[in-house]
Amino acid sequence: MIYVYSFLCGGLICAIAQILINKTKLTPARILVSYVVIGVILSAIGFYQPFVDFAGAGATVPLTGFGHLLAKGVEKAIDKDGAIGIITGGLTGAAAGICAVILFSLIASFIFKGKKNN
Repeated sequence: MIYVYSFLCGGLICAIAQILINKTKLTPARILVSYVVIGVILSAIGFYQPFVDFAGAGATVPLTGFGHLLAKGVEKAIDKDGAIGIITGGLTGAAAGICAVILFSLIASFIFKGKKNN
């Protein structure tokens, strides 16, 4: 059943973003940043972790999950290092994901050729 919950919750998050793109004048970049901020806020008030427990990858893969990951990294770093954790925690918590994105983007750039804009 976790696969069904994951699919439905992740799909709902993506569907809301698509509706916002189609029905509002918000740019996709603003919507993506809003999703990260919403993930941080929901994580800070304690609502996102139960959602992650329920939906699994449907909650952690979308950008709200990235915001949750940043918030958890900051929380952990503050407990360990004090106030300096505010600066270092988010990057430490998300380092593996950021490195994977950079690496896979580099690999894709070698495989595919971009189109020239006229």
